[in-house]
Amino acid sequence: MSNYDELIEQRKLLDQQIMAIQQREKQEAIESIKLMIEKYTISVGDLFSKKINQTNKKVPAKYRNPVTGETWTGRGKAPLWIVGKQRETFLI
Repeated sequence: MSNYDELIEQRKLLDQQIMAIQQREKQEAIESIKLMIEKYTISVGDLFSKKINQTNKKVPAKYRNPVTGETWTGRGKAPLWIVGKQRETFLI
């Protein structure tokens, strides 16, 4: 039966082997991907859809404070000027 120190040393050796194999396989994958990109003339736009960034679209305002002109989309925490009031009167 192995003692604690031997097991720690074995783990270190295994970690080193894992890192070496991971680096080698990563490099092989990169080379393979580069070849496919060149062969099929793949662009960044082909790989990463522009739809990903559409989540950051600005939402149009739905409510307006008639006194200050401040607006609110109706999402998130309601501003103090609309809390407890009929929202329909503030619709844009």
